[in-house]
Amino acid sequence: MSIEVTETAVQASARAEREKRGTPSHWVHSTPTAFRNPWPSWRASWGSPMDAVELLPATANLFRSPPKESVAQIPIQKPAWRAAAENAHKVKATWLGHACFLVELPSSVAGVRGARILFDPVFSDRCSPSQWIGPKRFTPPPCALEDVPEVDAIVISHNHYDHMDTTSLRHLLGRTAPAPHVFAPLGNAAYFAGLGVPAARTHCLDWWDARRVAAPVSASHTAAFDVTFTPGQHFTGRGLTDRFKSLWGGWVVEGVSSAEEASGGARVYFAGDTGYRSVPSNSDDGPETLPVCPAFAEIGARWGAFDLALIPIGAYAPRHYMSPIHCAPRDSVAIFRDVRARRALGMHWGAWVLTTEDVLEPPARLAEECAKAGIAPGAFGVCAIGETVDVDVAVGAGEGA
Repeated sequence: MSIEVTETAVQASARAEREKRGTPSHWVHSTPTAFRNPWPSWRASWGSPMDAVELLPATANLFRSPPKESVAQIPIQKPAWRAAAENAHKVKATWLGHACFLVELPSSVAGVRGARILFDPVFSDRCSPSQWIGPKRFTPPPCALEDVPEVDAIVISHNHYDHMDTTSLRHLLGRTAPAPHVFAPLGNAAYFAGLGVPAARTHCLDWWDARRVAAPVSASHTAAFDVTFTPGQHFTGRGLTDRFKSLWGGWVVEGVSSAEEASGGARVYFAGDTGYRSVPSNSDDGPETLPVCPAFAEIGARWGAFDLALIPIGAYAPRHYMSPIHCAPRDSVAIFRDVRARRALGMHWGAWVLTTEDVLEPPARLAEECAKAGIAPGAFGVCAIGETVDVDVAVGAGEGA
């Protein structure tokens, strides 16, 4: 048996809408060979030589290790891949470090697992073109790559090395019985072809494109789910000449109920790597009138609510430089509210020194911002690396948070 991927009604609608309005605003050309952030929340001068001067202290950080006493406070545990019976009517999300999550959708069939989706797997020591130089992990992955259980889909947010890792993907996409499919943004097809992944198993999508996946999770049972690529505010590039040549974004995964699979329509949002607004100074306090990226409110409006959102909270300082591309916790909380999530987990912290904030600052600031926003305790927080968090699926999902 093999995994089957087909277009959805959402995809057909997206294609028709694109044809009606012509070239999408995030395409630079009439064909998708270069991309832009099309909102006032983006700073057009971002990345210029003068702008990048503020990144020099962060560049120096790439070659240091954080204090051992700080690293010791980041909990790590070996994942406990629990039995399918423990997943009835729940979404299971296991944080495997940085932006990597293994999500298992609910299954109401006794003894049968739900569909599994692996987001942004990076198990290498350095997030770099070379394992000899570049940011080095200060916390290890919670398990070996070989210990990751069978997955149905591998989903990539963008091509930066801390999100798209060749060694990890070559291993995971080389698996069989059945071989997983990969979903990635436009502009990455040649990369996956270079890994030897057949075109039939590679799906490179534009914003709002969707596919339906039917995965055989047992000898007699198939689990169905939809994956939709959603906008975010970021950039791409794995070298000096390919900036903005492939797309970036987040993903929505939604269980599909049928006579076979009563998934309850569980909805999970993975934000990938994104900014929310462009802050004019290194203070994160204002002004309140700054334009914000409208994509997240649109995502919330389209789906109504999410059972779980996975949202970045780290790699945000210095703010003037990093704010267009990375969320500080204040922005993360705003995204949580925009997408109407019932529950969220923070990611994009605790693995590599990428910027200038203290490695323990993101979760502490997240707790402060949640309290300021009046978000209930436990609704948006962090978990241990390797921990599995169970999330109940809302009855009548899609009616709003």
